[in-house]
Amino acid sequence: MDLNPGVQKMSLGQQQSARGVPCLRCKGTCAGFEPHPWRKICKSCKCSHGDHSLSSEMEDDRKIGRLLTDSKYSTLTARIKGGDGIRIYKRNRMIMTNPIATGKDPTFDTITYEWAPPGLTQKLAIHYMELIPKEMQPVTGTEGAFLRRRQLMRQLPIYDQDPSRCRSLLENEVKLMEDFVKKYKSDALGVGEVALPGQGGLPKDEGKQQEKSEGAGSTPPTTNGSVGDSTKEVEYICEHCKQVAPSDCPVVYADRAGYDRQWHPACFVCAKCSEPLVDLIYFWKNGAPLCGRHYCESVRPRCKGCDEIIFSEDYQRVEDLAWHRKHFVCEGCEQSLTGRAYIVAKGQLLCPTCSKTQHS
Repeated sequence: MDLNPGVQKMSLGQQQSARGVPCLRCKGTCAGFEPHPWRKICKSCKCSHGDHSLSSEMEDDRKIGRLLTDSKYSTLTARIKGGDGIRIYKRNRMIMTNPIATGKDPTFDTITYEWAPPGLTQKLAIHYMELIPKEMQPVTGTEGAFLRRRQLMRQLPIYDQDPSRCRSLLENEVKLMEDFVKKYKSDALGVGEVALPGQGGLPKDEGKQQEKSEGAGSTPPTTNGSVGDSTKEVEYICEHCKQVAPSDCPVVYADRAGYDRQWHPACFVCAKCSEPLVDLIYFWKNGAPLCGRHYCESVRPRCKGCDEIIFSEDYQRVEDLAWHRKHFVCEGCEQSLTGRAYIVAKGQLLCPTCSKTQHS
């Protein structure tokens, strides 16, 4: 029996209302979003929900709020008034307004970042943004802002944290998923912190005092777990690229890694897919940060058909790919391949007939 049919109908209704939403990837060649009955794709163009940007900002903030609730990062959430205990992500937006004098009629050039690291001065936050590739900066109305939204859907799928949004979860698997989510919130979930090198983990006022004292010529701190020579300038090394992080440039710290390790802003990426970790949300495993998607996949198999985590012990596996048994179907004609011949090519599961058609 499937979980909570009422919730599933609501989810399907949301998909129905999204019909016709254009695909950002197809650039006009897609006729508009046409929901697949159970795959997380558009039937028309085969692109993902994220490529059609089906979520709203409010939905994104509620999703991250739910993820951070009941974790040590719950201070980054706020209670919704009248929301019956529901919490929402306190997303830090940054608005920069620069007056531009044009004769006697001054105008204002306003730039809004959909997200910026919290707890920083605007000067340091802007410096952080400058260290991110321009096409990835989440400026409202730009490709960078759309990229952030797609990353939120890909890296942090709602169905990896909310059982009621899973359409392939059985009633007897709900408790397994709830325990799975509770454990990763306790053991792996983290939110990166931005600070100047050597100031990670310090209260913000202490960091400012340290910055002033260092500028006055005090003894440099130790770094990367080694004692520094007071006659030499301390070098902070990026964990990813192993290059020096200049002392006046912001870096990212991950508290689960310890504050003797730091990353350049553009180097704080998932160790599996190499994508920048959206809003600095990471999952720590085996000494490296992962995005939510790849952390969950490292603990439980993910169905290649519906994209949900598999909590049943009875599933189909081919090499390093997995499927719910009911989803082990051809991606072309969608006929069941259980007990039949099949071909897996470039991650696609196909029957022999569809394989010939696609490669002819």
